[in-house]
Parts: sequence; C-alpha cells; structure tokens
Amino acid sequence: MTNFVEELRWRGLLHDIMPDTEDYLLKNKTAGYIGFDPTADSLHIGSLVQILILMHFQKAGHTPIALVGGATGMVGDPSGKSAERNLLDEDTLAKNIVGVKEQLSRFLDFDTASENPAELVNNYDWMKDISLIDFVRDTGKHITVNYMMAKDSVKKRLGSESKEGMSFTEFTYQLFQGYDFYHLYKEKNCKLQMGGSDQWGNITTGTELIRRKAQGKAYAITVPLVTKADGTKFGKTEGGNVWLDAFRTSPYKFYQYWLNSSDEDSEKYIKIFTFLDKETIDTLIAEHKEAPHMRLLQKKIGEEVTVMTHGQEAYENAIKASNILFGKSTADDLKSLDEQTFLDVFDGVPQASITKQDIEEGLDMIAALAAKTSFLKSNGDARRALKENSISVNKEKVQENYTITSSDFIAEKYVLLQRGKKNYFLLKVE
Repeated sequence: MTNFVEELRWRGLLHDIMPDTEDYLLKNKTAGYIGFDPTADSLHIGSLVQILILMHFQKAGHTPIALVGGATGMVGDPSGKSAERNLLDEDTLAKNIVGVKEQLSRFLDFDTASENPAELVNNYDWMKDISLIDFVRDTGKHITVNYMMAKDSVKKRLGSESKEGMSFTEFTYQLFQGYDFYHLYKEKNCKLQMGGSDQWGNITTGTELIRRKAQGKAYAITVPLVTKADGTKFGKTEGGNVWLDAFRTSPYKFYQYWLNSSDEDSEKYIKIFTFLDKETIDTLIAEHKEAPHMRLLQKKIGEEVTVMTHGQEAYENAIKASNILFGKSTADDLKSLDEQTFLDVFDGVPQASITKQDIEEGLDMIAALAAKTSFLKSNGDARRALKENSISVNKEKVQENYTITSSDFIAEKYVLLQRGKKNYFLLKVE
C-alpha cells in the first residue's frame, strides 16, 4: 500500500482529517466510502473530485465503496443549502440511480478478480425495511439533539442566513448518513468515510454513532471544495452545469471547459484532476510559465480528464472539433462530426432553412448566399465576394459556378458557409 493521505496532501486535496487516520491507513488495508446524491441522472464535474478520491484510494491498495443515496436522496442534504429543495419522486430517483451507477463504473475497477475491487451500494437497500419506531429507538437515542444542533449545516439554517428555517426532514439527514456509516462499518468492515469539506459534520456524526452504538473506532477525511480564482462557481458555464454525461455536455464542450481555465486555476487543477506524478506536474508548470500563450497546462488537463471521462476517441474528436474553428481543417473533418458536436462548435452562428427540393434542384451559390438565405445583403454582394475568392462551403473555397448538393451535407442536414476567416453561416435542410 502507498501513502494515500500524503498523495492527497501534495495535490492540495486534504482539508480535514481525524487524528490517527494517516497512521491507520498506512498499517491497514481498509474499506472507505463516499456517498453520491442522485439528484440527477448524471453526475457533473463537481462530483469528479470525489470520484478521483476513490480512484486514488483504490490505487493506494484500499477498497473503495461508492454509495448511491437512494434513501438519503429522498430526504435531501441541507449542507451548503440556504433553502430546502424539492424532493424527488421514486421513479425519477430510480432513473437517476441507474445513470449515476453507470457513470461510476467507468472510473472505478469493479472487477472481482482484482486484489481490491470497488463496490457499489445503495442505502435504500438497507433503509427500506427499517421502521420509524425501530430507527428512533435503536439509532436516534445514541445521538443527542444538542450534538446535532451544533453542526454548521444546522446552525446556518436555523440562524439569520435562512428565512425558512429547517424542516424535521432535513434535520434527520445527518442521522441517516450517520447510520449509513454505521451499517457499512458493521456489514463491510468499512472504517473510513470521505467527502467534501461541507460534509464534515455529517461524517463525524457517523463516527460518533459507531463509537456509541458499536463501541468501535472509525475515521474521516474531507477534501476542499474546488473554487475558481475569479470567484465564479467551478463546474458552471453560461449554459449551466458541466456534466459527465456526453449527451448533456458533449466531449467537445467538456474539453473546452478545461481549455478555457485561467493560468492560476490550471496550476491547481493539474494536481487535482490528473494522476500525473509530482515531477511531471512541476515540469509542466515550469514549461507553461515560460510560454503561457501555448496553454500547455490547459491542454494537458483537457486531455487527461476528457480521456478519463469519455475515452481516447472522444478526446481526439474534441481536438478535431476545436481545430475547425482555430486551425486548418477540411470538409471531411466537418463531415466526421456528429450533429451535437457540430452544433456545439457553431453555437450562435446565424442560420437559414432551405428545403430538400432546393437541394434536389441544385442550389447555386448566389441563391445560397443571398436570395434564399440573406447571408449576404444582395446578389451583387454575393457575386463580388465570390470573385474575391472569399467564400467557402464546408471550409473549402468555391467559385460562382459551384452548386450545393446532398453530398455537401454535414450530419445529413447542414451546410457551412463562410466569408473570410470568421464570418460563418449555417444552412439547415428542413
């Protein structure tokens, strides 16, 4: 086993740690878990830190357990929330759990033939059969209200920061999470719970419940919540969350998110979101400072995280898509893009609709540029632009005698027109 805690420490991934935890992990092969809240059918990159922690834990020789909160998802975690969220119905929750499980299986090694295979559990499996009377009598009596009230997640919601206060449902959340730790401690000899720094209160409720109810000792580690240097929220864009699901956030947009990181953030992200060793990272940071315009750090982070999340082929397609706007590319490069990636690359580009009949009859360039689309102001403008050799169809220069046919289609229904280097226009075949 390697030193898991030291690995987190140099990567800037250690926030709180219970006394003796590092020593215990160095001497004992241990099961440790992190909980994932199934509030959507996909995790987003905010959850990626927790996934990476479990991956580091497995690489260090320990046994990672990923807990999907089928039961706690019905209650709602108040940590870091200023208002109570809407609770999900069972059908939505079941769909979300399937999506989250599928994603986690891409990152962790669940092969039972390996020395320390990961395990996936759903707390609904053990919570569903416990009656309220049994839970209150057998678990609730071990944790005092005074202890629960002292937690930051409770104090903030009961204080001036929240007008709504806190429902009994949310108040019980830390008991539910504490019981999860107790259950895994008893059934799977799980001695460690990990999570974001906002989870320290919930996690230590679990260690306290294990101490009082099982007379045992358990351990806790939290990692910092990732922030951005400019104060904006990590993992968010103008379009919303950056998801791990390729259908919600295409690999191209996913790659672009990392590519657009600031230099300051990239120095932090290269340690957090990759498995590169310290020497390699230090060299990359030094090379980046020599020539920051090359964006070496951003490109390397983008490569590592995109390959890890979506695979090598998706990463290569993202690079190809990026080069379409900023580098030399061909009609074949454009035609190799799937529809979603193509639309992501040319997001916001003006467009006009044409009919299949227009294409079947052969769409001449004057009609494509002006009469049928109004890309250019007039037929005269279109002729002048064509004579100046400034018009391209699908990134390739054309003359006035060119005719657009179905062989020019991208994703079976788009044609890309271009005047000069940066003036794009889309034809969509309806």
